[in-house]
Amino acid sequence: MAARAPQLGQGQRVMVAVDESECSRHALEWALRNLAPTLAPPLLLLTVQPLVPLGYVSAASFGAPPPELIKSMQDQQRELTRALLDKAKAICAEHGVPVETIVEVGDPKEMICEAAEKKNVNLLVLGSHSRGPIQRLFLGSVSNYCVHHCKCPVLVVKNQG
Repeated sequence: MAARAPQLGQGQRVMVAVDESECSRHALEWALRNLAPTLAPPLLLLTVQPLVPLGYVSAASFGAPPPELIKSMQDQQRELTRALLDKAKAICAEHGVPVETIVEVGDPKEMICEAAEKKNVNLLVLGSHSRGPIQRLFLGSVSNYCVHHCKCPVLVVKNQG
């Protein structure tokens, strides 16, 4: 049975959380195919940059990491984020959907919920990474966290392939 879009009225504020995964791209494309007529432009695209793991850098260098190493890591993260959002914006442009991009830094599950609340979204769309029970136990599930902690409805799109 094919998945159906939730019943939304016209002009709903929708946010799609994107990362570099295929699951995320699939969720974005699903939202564009199924929710485009109900969207209040622009579609919100959110990505969350993880905090730079300075503890690992410090341990690897046996002391405080050099400032140029920290700057290099931050620059690289910004470039990866820019490329990710450019790709997502291009997918939206193919569907004729205007977007607003949002970049947050921190723990993805917490930042997604905070951004959804701050932007007063009516629906949050996430992809499911389909992790097994062991991975979920140790890594946690961003989608599970958001389903239980976001104040708006959350739609988790599973990749059928």
